[in-house]
Amino acid sequence: MGLSRALLDVTPLRTSPDYRRLWIGGLLSGLGGQMAVVAVLYQVWESTRSPIWTGAAGLAQALPIITFGLFAGALVDRVDRRRFYLITKIGQAVCAALLTVQAFTGGSAPLVLCLVAVQSLFVAGGGPASRTFLSRLLPAEQLGAGLALNRISFQTAMLIGPALGGLVISGVGVAGCFLIHTLTFAVALWTAILLPPMPPSSSPGLTGVLAGLRFLGANRAVRGALLTDLAATVLAMPISLFPVINADRFGGDPRTLGLFLTAIAVGGVVASALSGTFTGAQRPGAVMLGGALTWGVALALFGVAPTAWAGLALLAVAGAADTVSVVARSTVVQRHTPDAFLGRAAAAEQIVGQAGPDVGNLRGGLVAAGSSAAVALVSGGLLCVAAVAVIAARTPELRRPDIR
Repeated sequence: MGLSRALLDVTPLRTSPDYRRLWIGGLLSGLGGQMAVVAVLYQVWESTRSPIWTGAAGLAQALPIITFGLFAGALVDRVDRRRFYLITKIGQAVCAALLTVQAFTGGSAPLVLCLVAVQSLFVAGGGPASRTFLSRLLPAEQLGAGLALNRISFQTAMLIGPALGGLVISGVGVAGCFLIHTLTFAVALWTAILLPPMPPSSSPGLTGVLAGLRFLGANRAVRGALLTDLAATVLAMPISLFPVINADRFGGDPRTLGLFLTAIAVGGVVASALSGTFTGAQRPGAVMLGGALTWGVALALFGVAPTAWAGLALLAVAGAADTVSVVARSTVVQRHTPDAFLGRAAAAEQIVGQAGPDVGNLRGGLVAAGSSAAVALVSGGLLCVAAVAVIAARTPELRRPDIR
């Protein structure tokens, strides 16, 4: 394979103006959203000095998505998806503006978390809606490339957004950070307005949460893709173990701790940059399974890494494997889901992506408390490998070539 074919395929950005505008809007609102995460944590901490309140900030963001995600996905499949997405973006922009106002006027921590929770309600609907757009905006052969571009947009926001947020807060305060957050949502709102109409393709008999759950249970490829992601995140999520591993094995240097998170992100960015090597694969299910297995093995080895540099290299491998697995998983879900169910399948993806890491971090912390962080990492990585192997053996649909 030539170098040009191995690199990130930007064809969707060149050929589809609607996708290009949507991608730019998503990148900017993602950067603004990550800056706002830092601003929320900073303001809540400064006003309460309580780790319980800062922990509640994450809960305020996650609970609405987990609780209402499937209901929002069912609604996405019943209405014009562009119009619904536009409504959710308006809601997020209004919440961002209210966060700005409260920051200028010295709002309280409960008010901040309330606004975060309301904004997350709109995210619960906007996320599934946006995931359905690719099959309407791009031809089937560009679907994998579009998903990889979305992934690198997400990773860029994760890499740059928090650092920008810290710089802005140190310079002009949290209100300035929230103001930028609001402006980026205004751009995302503009891109939503310019999208073409996307009327629902479902009939009344295909609507509803229960119908969506039945579909997810009956479609073996989609079910296997979601279970693979759960196996990787619930069994082998390492983030909560980083401080303990850093203290026990690498002297507790905060610079090393920061590099752990950066290494995962760097690995993901590199994988996205070279995504041409896998986005056109005829067996995206097999690619997904291989990525999940590599994630588990890399994290198990990280648990016994002899040096910090070896650990960072393994985390970079894990980050790259995670990106490969996530892009391939989304490709499987998109290709195996009828348009009438795409909103509900996208909502299930969003819930799995939100809840899996949270539960996985909790699992890792509980195991480490009863043994050690190394045991938690090694056992989690090996359990992930075993679970993914079982899913692969029991789901032949994931190993077969896709028929387009």
